[in-house]
Order: sequence, then C-alpha cells, then structure tokens
Amino acid sequence: MTRTETSGTGVEAAMRGLEIALPVPGSHLDQDEEWVVVRQGRGWRKIRLHDYNEVYSVPGLYEKWIYELFQCRSPQKIRELLGHALEEAGVGPGSLRVLDLGAGNGCVAEELQGLGVEHFVGVDIHDEAAEAAERDRPGLYEDYVVGDLTALAPAGEAKLASDAFDCMTCVAALGFGDIPTEVFAAAFNRVEDGGWIAFTIKSDFLKPSDQSGFSSLIRRMVTGGVLELRAKETYQHRISTDGEPLLYDALVGRKRSDIPPSLLGS
Repeated sequence: MTRTETSGTGVEAAMRGLEIALPVPGSHLDQDEEWVVVRQGRGWRKIRLHDYNEVYSVPGLYEKWIYELFQCRSPQKIRELLGHALEEAGVGPGSLRVLDLGAGNGCVAEELQGLGVEHFVGVDIHDEAAEAAERDRPGLYEDYVVGDLTALAPAGEAKLASDAFDCMTCVAALGFGDIPTEVFAAAFNRVEDGGWIAFTIKSDFLKPSDQSGFSSLIRRMVTGGVLELRAKETYQHRISTDGEPLLYDALVGRKRSDIPPSLLGS
C-alpha cells in the first residue's frame, strides 16, 4: 500500500490530517469496487468509494482521494463547457437556478459558483452528503433535499416545487446503480423548458452494449428533440486505482420538453 499526505486550510486542513492507504497497483479493481483504508484512532477503516455515506462521513476524504490522488477534473470540465455554452447564448451565469442532482458535499456547485452561478438546490440520497455539504461548504446551497426523486417525502417535494429551475447538473453520478435513468428523468423534468442541462457520464455507458439504460435514453432524448445538445466532449474524468485513465463524456444542452415515460423503456 502507498500513503500520501497533503496540506491546507478548511477542507484542505481536514485533508492534511488524514492518513489513508490505497490498494497496491495491479489490484485490477472495477470502478465500483475501488476502496481505501483510513486511519481512525489506533485502527484502520476500509471504505469503498461507492459507499458515499461512509466517504462523506470522513471530512476531507472525498477531496483527498478523488481530487488530489485520482486527479478528478469533471467539475472543471462541466464548468468549462457550460460556461462556453452560456456565453454563446448570451446568458449570464448569475441568472441560473440550479438543481444539482447527486450533489454530494458540493464540489460541483463550488466550481460553478466560481463561474458566477449563485443559486443552488442540492439533491442526494444520503443524509451524510447533506451534512457534509453544510460542514465543508456552509451556505453554498439555498436548500438541500435528501431522498429519492421518484418517491420524495412531502417536505422534500414542497422544497423542490417552490423553486423554478432553469438548469440541472449531474456530474460523475450516473450509472453503477447510484442514479438510475428514472431518477435522472425525474430531475430533468423539474427543469423549465429551455433550461440548461449539464452532466457527465462514463463513456462506456453511452456505447450500444450499455446495460445501464443511459445509452438508449440519451440517444432517444436527442433524436426525439427532448434535449438539444450544445456541446459534447470525451475527456479523462480521473485515473483509476491502477493509474489508468477513466474516460467520461461531458454533455451540455437545452431542455426542449419533458422526458416521457415511453423513453425510459428498453
């Protein structure tokens, strides 16, 4: 195993205080099998990356693991593409009201805040994500809803219904069973027609052999006029535990109509 250390203040201070160990190179872990161990007290705790509730419960772990060690650049890529599309359309970022799906602890929203976006509402399935967002980036979100968008509790439904979203973001959260097509569609349909849609997805999930449902859904959305693509780029999302590049696609477009249930079929 290899250990790393870093330095800084705020979230960076939490990162500096962490001692973590990665699996040895050559472990050949699938993306949803990756893990680290974290020193806590006198012992070590093993955490799988896709067990996000556990990841977010450790301050600084997500940033140190994914952004520092694995060199994740998806938030910057979506900022770049969305910012360029907004500029071409003559839309000021400060006017957007963003629904941030799979918001986690706010890394993507923080990046877009740097673009000039001011209004964010986060949505995530994990209570720990909402707690981490307020702990790590207090005041970034106007509101934060915890729950499944296809079966929200009344309080969560009321929060989302009271807003008028003209942008949805979803970065590095689709597929792997984390956010299925039905939840993506539920978030998409909460955005006003003409609103902006910006998301990233693993390139493998856009291939004809895809089993997640996203390849056929996105193709039908584009060909059916539901989503008007403005930008699409394949890029390196991050590296894997073995140091191999993980390729994703970033897509930015404008919503033209809701996703009908018929598009969610096989």
